Amino acid sequence: MSYVGLPRLGSLFVRNPRHQRVVLAMPNGEIIAAAAILAAQQPGRSVEVRIPPFAAVQCVAGPRHTRGTPPNVVETDPMTFLRLATGRLNWADAVASGAVAASGNRADLSEQLPVMS
Repeated sequence: MSYVGLPRLGSLFVRNPRHQRVVLAMPNGEIIAAAAILAAQQPGRSVEVRIPPFAAVQCVAGPRHTRGTPPNVVETDPMTFLRLATGRLNWADAVASGAVAASGNRADLSEQLPVMS
């Protein structure tokens, strides 16, 4: 197997030489850790950040959500979240490209990201 990855993010893609197709091998530990750091650095329950299928955390101070669909939701794919969390992608570009779905008046995480560099 050969590895093709992004600098400093580890091996993200694995090429299987027999089938000649690329299989995504997500660094799930890093994604879960970055989500946990976000929740720790921004304590609260007013925004739910979803990174399916790896993590969902509640963060940011403000009104607490208790039942049903939260009013402030951020959802993105794991690779986009990892790029946001490490400063390789800025919030405005991610939202503008559609890589991040953010709903609610507290769902702007531009001040909270990145969480590590």
